[in-house]
Amino acid sequence: MMIKCLVSAAVEREGYNTTASSEVNTQAVLLTQELLGAGESGKSTIVKQMKIIHEDGYSEEECKQYRAVVYSNTIQSIMAIIKAMANLKIDYEEAARADDARQLFALSGAAEEQGILPDDLSNAMQRLWGDGGVQGCFTRAREYQLNDSAAYYLNDLERIAKADYIPTQQDVLRTRVKTTGIVETHFTFKDLHFKMFDVGGQRSERKKWIHCFEGVTAIIFCVAMSAYDLVLAEDEEMNRMHESMKLFDSICNNKWFTETSIILFLNKKDLFEKKITHSPLTICFPEYSGPNKFEEAQAYIQTKFEDLNKKKDTKEIYSHFTQATDTKNVQFVFDAVTDVIIKNNLKDCGLF
Repeated sequence: MMIKCLVSAAVEREGYNTTASSEVNTQAVLLTQELLGAGESGKSTIVKQMKIIHEDGYSEEECKQYRAVVYSNTIQSIMAIIKAMANLKIDYEEAARADDARQLFALSGAAEEQGILPDDLSNAMQRLWGDGGVQGCFTRAREYQLNDSAAYYLNDLERIAKADYIPTQQDVLRTRVKTTGIVETHFTFKDLHFKMFDVGGQRSERKKWIHCFEGVTAIIFCVAMSAYDLVLAEDEEMNRMHESMKLFDSICNNKWFTETSIILFLNKKDLFEKKITHSPLTICFPEYSGPNKFEEAQAYIQTKFEDLNKKKDTKEIYSHFTQATDTKNVQFVFDAVTDVIIKNNLKDCGLF
């Protein structure tokens, strides 16, 4: 994320002595920030929320453009579950569902290519999703790769399959398209002009980050808390939480970022709260001896990340628990984040 702001405007709004601003060049001061994190940590969803919160959201025409993505995400989700059933040796509750599965695979390619969801395909998908064996496989989603929004879309298949379907703002937020390269968005908040850069989180994408780092003053780092029991899509030997910690360590303690504020978004708290009751945190942290309860487990993860900071005496980590799909939560957190940005900006200028 890159932020361009007028220091004098921030000073006046925060009530500081503006006579000191005479020593500051009246031209805009350029602050640069990046929105970083491992793959599927929620970075792109945060960017979408900025559009909803600060730019009046997605127009009906823009929502329509996401229809094909919603169809594709939904089709890919049910296909991933059906494929996993074979690998996990899970049978259908009703034998007739095997015919629906064959129809799914026969029709899905053309449907995705054309960006449509024909009735015969959507009906087969609804019957499959209602099968007890399919539901049993879904509960074992940590054993294979599955989109976080699978249940959200599949539970709403009847609505999504209607001929006049137009994706809602929430539907758009839930869409998943792997970020490649760097995606930029602009918005204004608290008299500050923001440029937010969402960069690809998969390993193959990280080499593209480097040229954005020069002059960085703050970094927002996203972590998917719910990924503590999952492995990477690109390396099934690597736990996703461990990968995030490794990446965070390399950024937090990098010599380039000695003076850089680090804002940590411990994201997907809603999914984490549901999962922690039946999937123990010891899968990721064998040494954890606390209860598998939301408050205790999320506090432990926060401590694990903050303990990676090797310069605690001079560098502070600003941590927030977030749910990127919850607009009110993101709005509240981003308001707090912006205050940190303003104060750090003023400190750099000697005005705070």
